Amino acid sequence: MPLPVRQRDSARARPQARPVQRFEPFRELEEIQQHLNELLRSTFPQAPVDEIVRPWVPPVDIEETEDEWILEAELPGVDKRDINVEAHESEVMISGDIKERERKGILRRRTRKTGAFEFRVTLPGPTDADAITADVKDGVLTVRIPKPEEARPRRIEISGDNGGDPR
Repeated sequence: MPLPVRQRDSARARPQARPVQRFEPFRELEEIQQHLNELLRSTFPQAPVDEIVRPWVPPVDIEETEDEWILEAELPGVDKRDINVEAHESEVMISGDIKERERKGILRRRTRKTGAFEFRVTLPGPTDADAITADVKDGVLTVRIPKPEEARPRRIEISGDNGGDPR
């Protein structure tokens, strides 16, 4: 048996559109690990919890063009001397350390990441390791990894007769 449905004013009934949020499972895992470390520190203040903490992973965008891969890593406040970029075959690693700065007052809240960070990626094709460049500007590290000449796509000209077809 059908039930009566109350009609609403369509302008009032529409829910506000929410912005789309990207699902970032690794960031959520890092937050869980951070909460667990804080719980361990508060429960066992003498335990060396900091020794078992793994390096955190900075947010990185990877873009592929016809001639190169571009990695952009967010590393605000990191000195270029504290960043390492290494490449071996098709694997690239960005690592380093964000040092905790000395404070004079009482730190009431801390949400900025400090300590060791590491990002590794294996690119889907060969790289030209001798031509890799890295530049840091405004807290963003840009690593440009050129593709070797033989790995770049090429347009192949087609020769032959159309067989009398005017196309």
